[in-house]
Amino acid sequence: MRRTFMKITYIHHSGFLAETNQALLLFDFAGGILPPLDPAKTLVVFVSHRHEDHFNPDIFTLADSHPHTVYVLSDDIWQNRVPEKHFSRTHFIDPGRMIHLAEGGGILIRTFRSTDEGLAFLVEAGGKTIYHAGDLNDWQWNGESLSWNHTMKANYQKELETIHRLGIIPDAAMVPLDGRQEDLFYLGLHEFMCQVGAGMVFPMHFWNDFSVIDRLKSLECSDSYRDKIAEIQREGQSFEI
Repeated sequence: MRRTFMKITYIHHSGFLAETNQALLLFDFAGGILPPLDPAKTLVVFVSHRHEDHFNPDIFTLADSHPHTVYVLSDDIWQNRVPEKHFSRTHFIDPGRMIHLAEGGGILIRTFRSTDEGLAFLVEAGGKTIYHAGDLNDWQWNGESLSWNHTMKANYQKELETIHRLGIIPDAAMVPLDGRQEDLFYLGLHEFMCQVGAGMVFPMHFWNDFSVIDRLKSLECSDSYRDKIAEIQREGQSFEI
């Protein structure tokens, strides 16, 4: 029996490449350097929303060199951003949907509403499940009002509860860990791990400040999942799951 395989490579910011036996799943590739892509595998390019640190139109050049490329884009991205020649291979999707791709051995995609722009993805492929949050996070800020922060927390908890009710614990989860939130930086990832959980959680959206990962691991509240936090130290680093 063929071993169920997945390799996660951190690209840049919120960009990750997940490789399974039959597919390459590229999330929010807006910068950085891609590793070599196996031309025999389907390449599925996911974009969670239109912000420039998550969406770069240069992703459409990937289909010029990779023979089996599919795009799955949040519907907040204007359709005229997609080159006409690639429109037939592009799926636009809004929050709260589920679609099935026949490519890559069969890929099931569920989406959830972001607390900022666009959506988050829960993807089942090759016997593995991958969660990519996009900008779905508990974006509380010290400079905001109590009502803003309470509403933010409630909206985030609502989406986490929707994911939790599916009864799926992702093998890998990519979740924001943004040091700009100061002492509140850990909230979104911590709440995700407590309410949903993951086999391994990959911090992202940390603006090249890799030190926030050690900051999280040093907090007492991370004790129950500390050994599941991927210790990302550089762009291009890979983890096999």
